Amino acid sequence: MNPEKTTLKGILGRIRFSSDDGEFSVADLEGPGGKPTTIVGNLLETQPGEHVVVSGTWRKNPKFGPQFEIDAIQTVPPTTLAGIERYLASGLVEGIGPVLAERIIEKFGTETLEIIDADPSRIREVAGIGKKRGEKIAEAWEHQRSVRNVMVFLAAHGITPSYALRIWKAYGADAIRIIQSNPYQLAEDIFGIGFRTADAIAQKAGIPVDSIARLRAGVLYTLQEATSDGHVYLPMEVLFERATELLEVSSEVVSDGVDSLRQDNRIRIETLLDQPAVYRANLWRTETDTASKIHALAAVERRFKPQSVDYQIDEVEAEMKVELAAQQREAVRSVWEHKIAVITGGPGTGKTTIVRVLCELADHLKQRFALAAPTGRASRRMSDATGRPAQTIHRLLEFNPREGGFQYNAERPLDLDLLIVDEASMIDIYLLYALIDALPADAAIVFVGDIDQLPSVGPGQVLRDIMDSGIAHVVELTEVFRQALDSTIVTNAHRINAGEMPIDAPRKDGVLTDFYTISTDDPRVAQDRIVELVTTRIPRAFGVDPMQDIQVLAPMHRGDVGCTALNRALQAALVGDNFGVERGQTWWREGDKVMQTRNSYERGVFNGDIGRIASIDTAKKSLFVQFDEKLVTYEFSELDELQHAYAVTVHKSQGSEYPVVVMPVMTQHFVMLQRNLLYTAVTRARKLVVLVGSARAVQIAVRNATAGSRYSGLAERLKLLNEKTR
Repeated sequence: MNPEKTTLKGILGRIRFSSDDGEFSVADLEGPGGKPTTIVGNLLETQPGEHVVVSGTWRKNPKFGPQFEIDAIQTVPPTTLAGIERYLASGLVEGIGPVLAERIIEKFGTETLEIIDADPSRIREVAGIGKKRGEKIAEAWEHQRSVRNVMVFLAAHGITPSYALRIWKAYGADAIRIIQSNPYQLAEDIFGIGFRTADAIAQKAGIPVDSIARLRAGVLYTLQEATSDGHVYLPMEVLFERATELLEVSSEVVSDGVDSLRQDNRIRIETLLDQPAVYRANLWRTETDTASKIHALAAVERRFKPQSVDYQIDEVEAEMKVELAAQQREAVRSVWEHKIAVITGGPGTGKTTIVRVLCELADHLKQRFALAAPTGRASRRMSDATGRPAQTIHRLLEFNPREGGFQYNAERPLDLDLLIVDEASMIDIYLLYALIDALPADAAIVFVGDIDQLPSVGPGQVLRDIMDSGIAHVVELTEVFRQALDSTIVTNAHRINAGEMPIDAPRKDGVLTDFYTISTDDPRVAQDRIVELVTTRIPRAFGVDPMQDIQVLAPMHRGDVGCTALNRALQAALVGDNFGVERGQTWWREGDKVMQTRNSYERGVFNGDIGRIASIDTAKKSLFVQFDEKLVTYEFSELDELQHAYAVTVHKSQGSEYPVVVMPVMTQHFVMLQRNLLYTAVTRARKLVVLVGSARAVQIAVRNATAGSRYSGLAERLKLLNEKTR
């Protein structure tokens, strides 16, 4: 039997506890009986001293006894002179204390609250309140009333306090008006609030399902979701299919939303590959401008035009004591003979040697060059491998959000003859545009990467499109060098890429090898095995550090062997009950392994950087994370920039390399079991790979080579531009 709901009235007294996100508080409710009642729940920014009506149910807490669990709270004005005076004297409104409260009551009597609510400036009619003080009190009164009204309104529409605060910061006192007129604006303006949340609010407000605002928002959301999946556009037929399912209306009704967005230039529609393609306007501009700039770059002769570089290559080989294979030599030569070049190949095919030779050759030829990669970890790997400075693309182009984005651009191009970009498969269409926009017209660029890895997290399939367009000279490295073949990791990477099952490394006289498979069909058993491997078995056998050297890579977040569950289990095993703080559903503990999830240029840390929580200061509501040599401060309100990193998704591992990779491969991750995902995970490891799971799941991944196709028009646009100039 469910407890019966009831209501209580009183004055909100002392708040004994409040969670950091404001979702849960424990407070006293002072009623007429004298003894305060303990209420628990969401107070919605209500402050001590306010008269409230709360509804909810009585619960018996085994430790603290009877408590009233609230599901709604509403402020009400006090009606008696004593109540009004106490309310004003509570400190709720900045600038009003007990003495002034008494004078205000003497002036306005029982109509005090109605008078000041209607016109806060009338507070100056009270003796002793001058202009400056009166303005300050009126402002504080107005602010408190606005915050309270907005919070109560948002709570009634099912919005949590954390989102309510973001809405208040974005809209202020206009929040109620904006939400009542068009709740779908929230999905565009407020980070974390999507179409579905805005739609739920709209339905409560009685907005028709076929309203033009809803149709527009639904179409834009469908296109945004496609962008999140890596698509640059959607074919018209696919857009209508997805939008009608989302909005639960007919395609004719969806057409009204599409037409409205097209008239406002929020979307662009054009025929591409013989079918109507629908773009969000900014992506259409980015793709078309990128194609034009790449085509223009290819058309301009470079300022350095050697007759032949073979002699210089011979000299560099002798100095470096290396001997390039035929494909490697062709790749090096192509960089000096073409404005745009692509060098692609799997592990062990010599891409790093080629980049090292290109650097030495550029010095010989007195060419100004730079090395760059999409992520901080990838750029550090590039620098370590070449002994040359390398940067993230964002650093190279001097990204500064406060000054309008990238500081190097068409008006202020880079001072370079050659740009070498590694891990090019990770570049999305936005980053490619910024890169090409900042290149001098007579400079050259070479993209180095592995086309068989996962594509970029952002929209587009840049490396594939450049290769398919015919605009670049492409060298695909296929020869795997003998020393690389001594590694079962490299052998298995190529087997997976060829659609063959990986094999365990052969044991030689009991010597440890570099590739193992641990079989189990039970996800819970797999989780236990992974925790055991990371915490004891691998560190003991290979002498590695479980935090620094071992990385668990999972196909997805959900499930017993998804990132979420594995992070909880590994956190418990590795840092236990270290001092910590709870934020929402997550415990952050000293010693935790964490990852930065977005670029933070102010802090100097970037998406994918991994660090350790050094300490937590609950008084200052801050924690401190050690990233290599850098100690970075996060306020508790900024913890959404971090995630636990004992286990991360394979997508998040792109551009990184780890001594040891442990990966669950289970059929519960069926939708993510793809050949390029397994291949990418295996190629992240330098010394050891351990797959934990079922042979059937591995087989599904190896056979699934169809995933990863994206709707992107860059290759087609470049082909059309080439045809026009022939």
